[in-house]
Amino acid sequence: MLDLRRLALICEFARKGSIAATAVSLGYSPSAVSQQLAALEREAGAVLIDRTARSAELTDAGRRLVAHAERILAMVETAESDLSAQSGTPSGRIVLTAFPTAAVAFAPALAGSLRRHTSLTLRMMQSRAGRGFREVQSGEADIALVDDWYGRMHASAAVRVFPLLHDPLVLVVPRRHRLASSDEPVDLAELRDEPWMATPEGEPSRLAVDRMLADVGGAQPVPWEFEGLSTILSLVAKGVGIAAVPALALAAGVRGIAVREIPGSPAGRDVHAVARASSVHRPAVAVTLRAIHVAARYLAADLTALESAIPAAPAAPDAR
Repeated sequence: MLDLRRLALICEFARKGSIAATAVSLGYSPSAVSQQLAALEREAGAVLIDRTARSAELTDAGRRLVAHAERILAMVETAESDLSAQSGTPSGRIVLTAFPTAAVAFAPALAGSLRRHTSLTLRMMQSRAGRGFREVQSGEADIALVDDWYGRMHASAAVRVFPLLHDPLVLVVPRRHRLASSDEPVDLAELRDEPWMATPEGEPSRLAVDRMLADVGGAQPVPWEFEGLSTILSLVAKGVGIAAVPALALAAGVRGIAVREIPGSPAGRDVHAVARASSVHRPAVAVTLRAIHVAARYLAADLTALESAIPAAPAAPDAR
């Protein structure tokens, strides 16, 4: 009989690619992981891991077992969800991961909405860009809030995707900046020599800012790079420079800045919730997804109100 916990372990090994990384992910020692994989090999009656002095990788039999294990574990979760749905009472712990901006924006509403479910506990963690979807797939998280800058987020047989809101880029400047006044037209081409701040290269929001600036005059200026949109907003408030950030980053409230609409059709991202298809009917997951949708509606209304309050960008004078 194959042990379910060991099946989950070999699936994690397949995702992480090494015994050491699997051990870190699961909180085990490398020797414990190696011992459990060896025990699984004895249960399966086949060599699952090709070990050398410096590496370990799945054999063909190991890869076939991982494919079976993923289906088995999904079926087990579906059965557990079906049985728990009969009670109708949300209980247990929900692990929710979110990219940092969403974590800050959604947390207050979720805490308020879920507190009445006294048998339910929520663990909300921040996740780096691009990891949320994989964390749900791997079972590390029950639900993830993810951002999609390119319209590439699609559901699969294993993972459901729930659209929440659209989050456009906006221009933020210090209160004493000339563009803090709605009487000044926003001309991005004239702002290229300003001290821009952005997230590090490779970050989705940085790519969007780079494209925006490249569209108004060739190669973009080299901005000052800072990890975290909250850090960038605090530096704008101190007069260090200017930035283009997703509007959702303003949800926590920042003093000392002015927000202006970016001319044309600014880039933006779509925010989604993702969850495993096998778990969405579990009461704890279902009630958390409902709370996320309610929070998203309020946040979307706040973003609409923010856009309405942003001084419109008067057309820049025609250079001709």
